[in-house]
Amino acid sequence: MAMGIATSGRKRRHGRGSRRAPMAEINVTPLVDVMLVLLIIFMVTAPLLTSGVPLDLPDSRAEALSQEEDQVTISIANDGVVYIDDAPVAQGDLPAALANVPRKGDGKPPMVTLRADRTLDYGRVMQVMGELSHAGFDQISLVTNSSVEAP
Repeated sequence: MAMGIATSGRKRRHGRGSRRAPMAEINVTPLVDVMLVLLIIFMVTAPLLTSGVPLDLPDSRAEALSQEEDQVTISIANDGVVYIDDAPVAQGDLPAALANVPRKGDGKPPMVTLRADRTLDYGRVMQVMGELSHAGFDQISLVTNSSVEAP
């Protein structure tokens, strides 16, 4: 749709030809192109933001849980190194790092998503879960790969 400035009944001539009224048009094609490119970029990068520590997760037939906005991801790599949201935690510094995790508005700790490599010793996973429980994190979800067959 084009919009123009209306002139009074007669046209004025200046110099060699008549002046046309300025046209005000908005070309939305570049805007749509940019928005589609941004949509594709966000669709591709969003799954990569959820976990940054590469792990070989165990298989399970459990149903997937819904994702909460304010959750903390704790990852345990196959060498036993603990990560809090992609940041490595030094051996023995886990209690202090958990104390620095921001709490919800009501003072409750956020939900913890625990990811552990399948080659880890069960005792190492239980140590981390014990530290989480001691720090007051009582909502812990264990992350696995989904499988169709029974293990």
